[in-house]
Amino acid sequence: MDTHEMHGSDRAQAARTSTAGLALLALGVVYGDIGTSPLYAAKETFNPEHGIALSPENILGGVSAIFWILMIVVSLKYVMLVLRADNRGEGGIMALLSLAAATQVRPSARRALLATGVLGASLFYGDAVLTPAISVLSAVEGLEVGTDAFKPYVVPLSAGVLVALFAIQRYGTAVVGRLFGPVCVLWFLALAASGLWNILKQPAILAALEPMHAIRFVTGHGQASFLVLGSVLLAITGAEALYADMGHFGRRAIRLAWFWIVAPALVLNYFGQGALLLADPAALENPFYRAFPAWALYPMVALATAATVIASQATISGAYSMTRQAMQLGYLPRMNVVHTSAQAIGQIYVPAVNWILLIAVIAAVAGFGSSSRLASAYGVSVMGTMLVTTVLTYFVIRHRWKYPIALCLAATGFFVLVDATLLAAALHKIFEGGMFPLLLGAAIFAVMMTWRRGRERLLERLRSATPPLAGFLAALRVAPPDAVPGTAVFLTSTPDVTPSALLHSLKHYRVLHARNVFLTVEFLEHPNVPESERVQCTEISPGYWQVTVRYGYMDQPDVVRALELCAPAGLAVYPMELSYFLAREKLVTIATGLRGPDWQDTLFAAMARNAASVTDFFNIPPNRVVELGSRIEL
Repeated sequence: MDTHEMHGSDRAQAARTSTAGLALLALGVVYGDIGTSPLYAAKETFNPEHGIALSPENILGGVSAIFWILMIVVSLKYVMLVLRADNRGEGGIMALLSLAAATQVRPSARRALLATGVLGASLFYGDAVLTPAISVLSAVEGLEVGTDAFKPYVVPLSAGVLVALFAIQRYGTAVVGRLFGPVCVLWFLALAASGLWNILKQPAILAALEPMHAIRFVTGHGQASFLVLGSVLLAITGAEALYADMGHFGRRAIRLAWFWIVAPALVLNYFGQGALLLADPAALENPFYRAFPAWALYPMVALATAATVIASQATISGAYSMTRQAMQLGYLPRMNVVHTSAQAIGQIYVPAVNWILLIAVIAAVAGFGSSSRLASAYGVSVMGTMLVTTVLTYFVIRHRWKYPIALCLAATGFFVLVDATLLAAALHKIFEGGMFPLLLGAAIFAVMMTWRRGRERLLERLRSATPPLAGFLAALRVAPPDAVPGTAVFLTSTPDVTPSALLHSLKHYRVLHARNVFLTVEFLEHPNVPESERVQCTEISPGYWQVTVRYGYMDQPDVVRALELCAPAGLAVYPMELSYFLAREKLVTIATGLRGPDWQDTLFAAMARNAASVTDFFNIPPNRVVELGSRIEL
């Protein structure tokens, strides 16, 4: 074998090793949520309240329904189809929204798609509240299996675990992250071993592989068949994480982990719980924990609690990432974002989101009180987000990939039907808790759309109330003011009009700097922008420069570094000689408003007042900043 062949072999081996390592890491981050669904999914599927008798045929049907929903929604839809729709390697509903919206030329179609995507993102926050609540609560409920003496302490213990989890977020996830892989490997091995043990004792359960059992189960019991789908879908909660975390682990690693570890373990466990119910219908009280030997109960409670903490951690981190993406795409006001790792830029902590989530999670645990009651609320947000993902995927494969319309309709139409049916089944529980995630999602949707529309109309107001930059510079050339040494940087979101900070500075100081830079930061609908494409720098008049800095929604803004990239264009700057002039806008609502309801004007003004500092958000040295106030009537 020659040297080239050896090097090629080494590279291939390294790639396989890297993919395998990422697949193991993905077990906790990507599959933590769906991996803990066996704690409650089978139990709720066979809940007597549905009105379906726990007969052998119905047990086979319920297990078969769970198996086939895993295969259709997770294996076919997410693993085989949706994972292909990456936005420069990144996934998630905001990445998909950017891809889909970019295909629309007509403003009305684009607005409709943006609203649909924002709705899906809003419902994701409901998932971020309910996942920690139901996962931890269902794990701690295992204590009740051993003795009823623990029953009064289940809710307080669950709340304590959740408070501790949210409290350590500020320190980053590195410590917990190191445990992700080993704990989750042990968890999935325990799922598989328990399932296999029970299957060997009752092999008749393997008949559930026949899809006709599932079809009869979901069609043969009248309205009860439709209602039970709202519980069957609990087996696929967390499937959205496969797509959302694609940028961290890659498509290959996520697929490898699913087909070789996660799917086999889940299928074995669900079949094992079904086998247990065939042998002992009384085990329905808690089929997950009853499927283990008595000596393994308390160790499994501890392992399940650790696994649900990991699943919750993944959801919480996802909420942080979603928030940062929404901020940079213009759907949420600036918030303080803390980077908890110098090595991994994706590890962030958003204090405001953290504490709001904690309050909502504790309210859900205390208000619902059990995993069964929480299950009624869970499916609505999950299926709402999944349906939006499917709809957006259609626009990507039809208009971006240019596939034939018949193929696109066939590829996504079936999944739309499945998602819509499951969502309708979940909505039947709207008065049993399903209203909770809907109200939460509606509130977040209102916030995001109010901020987006408010910013757009505020920029219109600024353009109409401020002189055009070209005319202003022409006037300065006729009657130039005195100049002082140095470089002034004026941040502006409207590059074609004169920054209000410049007007106020000239009004009060009656001088300008020798060099003046008008800096506009744009966030593109891409995850990352290469540094070679970061800045566009043009001298528009002697001593006056127009600089546009572009970031993706996964990039960390750094204005100082961006200005250093202007040197090849002739604008050489020295960070300690720069002065940044910012306009602090005070928004005042008046009767006419931003052509929206009064409550929207009030909400937008409140969010603007409480937005995080521009200085922190763009990494500008605070000791180089001059802020000049301005009053804007809405």
